[in-house]
Amino acid sequence: MEAPPPSSLQWSGMTHPGRFRANNEDAFLALNFDARDVRYLGKIGEGSLESGDFVFAVSDGMGGAKSGEFASRIAVEKITQLLPKSYGMAAQRLEAGFDDVLRELFERIHDSITDLGRYYDECRGMGATLSLCWFMPGWMCFSHVGDSRIYYLPKDGPSVQVSHDHSHVGWLFRNGKLNEREARNHPQRHALTQALGAGQKSVDPHIGRVSCQPGDRFLICSDGLVDGLWDRKMSELARGPLDASRLVLEAVADSGRDNTTALLIEVL
Repeated sequence: MEAPPPSSLQWSGMTHPGRFRANNEDAFLALNFDARDVRYLGKIGEGSLESGDFVFAVSDGMGGAKSGEFASRIAVEKITQLLPKSYGMAAQRLEAGFDDVLRELFERIHDSITDLGRYYDECRGMGATLSLCWFMPGWMCFSHVGDSRIYYLPKDGPSVQVSHDHSHVGWLFRNGKLNEREARNHPQRHALTQALGAGQKSVDPHIGRVSCQPGDRFLICSDGLVDGLWDRKMSELARGPLDASRLVLEAVADSGRDNTTALLIEVL
């Protein structure tokens, strides 16, 4: 007899402007939704998957002035408009359905940011990254554009970065042509090959899924966290008490050059 899929989640989120930025262009989102309703969740909480699916997302805006802040807010708010329509996808239908839903969602966000940049001078060229995790019983489905990150920390086994950085440096690192130190110090590490908006004609999000077991954790973060924490330290902190502030404050203390955001989720 198969064990029932995980039924609950616990989470903690925090965002910080860093030590040198006046405004925070990062944004994060925690939602619970079903076919009828969307419920915004607090920074810290616990919830049952019997009450609906959960979505957690981190977005890092770009564009100067306050337009980057605006772009990341658009990215997370648009999520509420499409996902409730797709609630109730059974596991056997995932292959045929969830990737189309997530691709359409990211394309709509991209179009919205692009349109604002077209019609308003102050928004021209603004863009955002977006890393999104959608939890349903037994599965975490993800979609990602940019260089924010999604890490999978299985209960038993080493942590894995499941999202692909959309940068040439990210490609070099994934293919073993750079080690972590070389990638972190590369002068082009922040040059993105994909972002939502940012003057790009189209987006091709990285989409996938991971099966969930009780005790598994997931970390979604902006590049400010990566800038302040090496992978080993990040994994160590993420496996400790479920407290995103521990990761964020340590990253800010070590670097703090950028806005810094972390969302930590545990499957119960």
